[in-house]
Amino acid sequence: MTATAWQPLLLPLAVASPLLGGVGVLLLRHRPNLRESASFAGGLAAAVTVLSLWAVVGTDLRFEMWTWLPGLTFAFHLEPLGLLFATVAAVLWPITTLFSIGYVRANGLPRQTSFYFYFAVAVAAALWIAFSANLLTLFVGYEVLTLATVPLVTHERSAAARRGGRVYLGLLLATSICLLLPAIVWTWLLTGSTEFVPGGLLAGHAGTGVLAVLLGLFVIGTGKAALMPFHRWLPEAMVAPTPVSALLHAVAVVKAGVFTVLKISIYTFGLDTLDSSGASTVMMWTAGITVLVAAGIATAKDNLKARLAYSTVSQLAYIVLGAMLASRVAALGGALHLVTHAVGKITLFFCAGAIYTSVRKSRVSELDGLGRAMPWTFGAFLVAALSIIGLPPLGGTWSKWLLLQGTADAGEAVMMAVLLVGSLLSLAYLLPIPLRAFSRPAPPGAVHGEAPPACVVPLVVTAAACVALFFVPDLIVGPLGRALELP
Repeated sequence: MTATAWQPLLLPLAVASPLLGGVGVLLLRHRPNLRESASFAGGLAAAVTVLSLWAVVGTDLRFEMWTWLPGLTFAFHLEPLGLLFATVAAVLWPITTLFSIGYVRANGLPRQTSFYFYFAVAVAAALWIAFSANLLTLFVGYEVLTLATVPLVTHERSAAARRGGRVYLGLLLATSICLLLPAIVWTWLLTGSTEFVPGGLLAGHAGTGVLAVLLGLFVIGTGKAALMPFHRWLPEAMVAPTPVSALLHAVAVVKAGVFTVLKISIYTFGLDTLDSSGASTVMMWTAGITVLVAAGIATAKDNLKARLAYSTVSQLAYIVLGAMLASRVAALGGALHLVTHAVGKITLFFCAGAIYTSVRKSRVSELDGLGRAMPWTFGAFLVAALSIIGLPPLGGTWSKWLLLQGTADAGEAVMMAVLLVGSLLSLAYLLPIPLRAFSRPAPPGAVHGEAPPACVVPLVVTAAACVALFFVPDLIVGPLGRALELP
């Protein structure tokens, strides 16, 4: 199945749509209603364009921009894994924009024009990463995403925000420039190319020792995947406004990290090469340790956003572990978890933002009795928490199940135990929040209500999506399974 002459243009159009919305935000900066409409329209245009690509995902869609040197080309290419990540970013962005409108207005955030503009640039960078045809193109988008989100992390310009921004920028640039970039150059020297190739570009080009070192450079160098000990940027970035936290944890930044790990595992190394060489063993154990340690830290955190941040570190490690198991089923589970975790975690952050907007509470110990006054918010929190834990009838059930099946296929009983213990710990750090909100009495004299509708409607929509994903997993599993040559 070949592409028509115009269809490859959909790839740069999808990337450009958020940027055009961002230009509209700047031009309409003195007219808030129109400015926010431009932001929402850019997101909607990106979502429609990306969703339309599912109709042609079987075609060989490629758009070349520029060839720098032989084997070094800036290009976009359509394949199911990249389209999946693009769909997560594009569909969740307009929903996040609606939430942001309610949040920034209710909380009187300053510099709202720059807030929406950098949001647009960040989503465009995520879509650039999703459609990258090779490591060189991906690296450019990866760095732009880092730089575009620094002003969002430091938006409040407080001392804590500046400190968080320095940690964020320092760790992400240090890992990508010192580790990820050398890994890309080394791959090019070994193969003469940086293209993503079905079955793996490096197959037959390096021995086990070289593959193991190279994989370590790639995985640790992808700092946005937040593997320990290079995870600290993520909790430090929680000084940002809550819509930014949602962007970091669900829509763009961390998902760009784990997507990069999956993409490199499947298309640069090849799952068969990783399996036969055993090169992924060290990174597999690193991911397993991160699952448990981060979950344990989350359990001890009283600050709600800090607890959710360490939950993200733990849940991202599930996806990395899925890639490092070198099993097609595990990789499929990791890719599906990218979606189910994104929808669940963005719901949890929306809920955290709605709680703060309504009652100015940010600690778990302060949430007693709020469930009766904010039933939509805490009901959505409960749904999303159960999905991330992996309980039916919610979408996270299937990604956790496939990951467990992948550990069985790979013969990794210890990693199966890691996943099970990690899920038990997620029960411990997520369920107490809605339970104390619904079951404990409110403090005397407390009068509360829901946040503005612009904050509540998005969290209800994403909570409903957590349920919907339980019933339609084949929409994701089918195309990805074919790409991974699963029966």
